[in-house]
Amino acid sequence: MARTRRPLAALIPLVAFLAVLVPLGAGPAHAESNGGVKVMPLGDSITDGFNVPGGYRVGLWQKLTAGRYKVDFVGSLFNGPSGLGDHDHEGHSGWTIQQIDDNVVNWLRTQNPHTILLHIGTNDIYGSNPAGAPARLSTLIDHITAQAPSAELFVATITPLGFLDSTVRAYNAAIPGIVQSKVNAGKRVHLVDMYSALTPADLADGVHPNAGGYDKMADVWWRALRAVPGSIGNPALAATGSGAHGNGSAARAA
Repeated sequence: MARTRRPLAALIPLVAFLAVLVPLGAGPAHAESNGGVKVMPLGDSITDGFNVPGGYRVGLWQKLTAGRYKVDFVGSLFNGPSGLGDHDHEGHSGWTIQQIDDNVVNWLRTQNPHTILLHIGTNDIYGSNPAGAPARLSTLIDHITAQAPSAELFVATITPLGFLDSTVRAYNAAIPGIVQSKVNAGKRVHLVDMYSALTPADLADGVHPNAGGYDKMADVWWRALRAVPGSIGNPALAATGSGAHGNGSAARAA
């Protein structure tokens, strides 16, 4: 039995170390805005962009700009390269679902986003109660939709890990049913399949994506946003500077 425990035990110090690191350049938001649709990137260090400053937000911003959409990333944190046109986000390194839940209502009140990109649960996988993560996610979604009922909430399955894949799969397998239950209740919630877009080869350290992995995440978010009318406004209107929000649908985006 000792032999079967050693690989995981050896990973625990590394995981704990990675979970508490805060990438260089992270700090309070600078409230950048181009007057566009407010989009909140919400989650943990993968949203922040560990290993690659800005993470998926860099590629997503480039796609939005090329598509002539006007979008205002919002959040209490700020980081990323100079080429990222808007550095604001709500990606908290090392945080669990519960930690996000404990703060999300205040963030939503302050930022009032029209669209929310939620990728959370990775730190719960190697926590003390991974089996309870789906229930915690469901509660988090309820709190978000209660506080921001007109916002479009995109809920992603989490990206792969280089270990504990069966635990990751079990958590991700519960997310479609959770999302569908919210849709059935009339909530503006959309499923985003992020897990299948990446492989362990897309990870820099077994936990966080490398540059190619973040690019794949950006593409998945981009396609999901475009599948829900109004979630990022209208590119034709954006080109003329009006940046209308429009009304979103409750259909699933994948």
